[in-house]
Amino acid sequence: MENISLAIAGGFLGPAIAIGVIGMKAMEAIGRNPEAQDKILPNMLLAMAFAEAIAIYALILAFTN
Repeated sequence: MENISLAIAGGFLGPAIAIGVIGMKAMEAIGRNPEAQDKILPNMLLAMAFAEAIAIYALILAFTN
C-alpha cells in the first residue's frame, strides 16, 4: 500500500507544479498584453489538459501495479 501512495504522490507532484506554472505565466502574459488573451487562453487550457493527462496516467499505473 505504501508503494501505491508514493507512486500517486510522485505522479501528481510534477503535473500539479506544471499546471501552476502554466497558469501563472499565462496570467503574466495577459497582464502584459491584454489584446492577446484570445490567443493565450486556449493554448493555456490545452497545456493544462496535457499536464493533467500525465497525472491521470500516473494514477492508472499506480492502481494497475
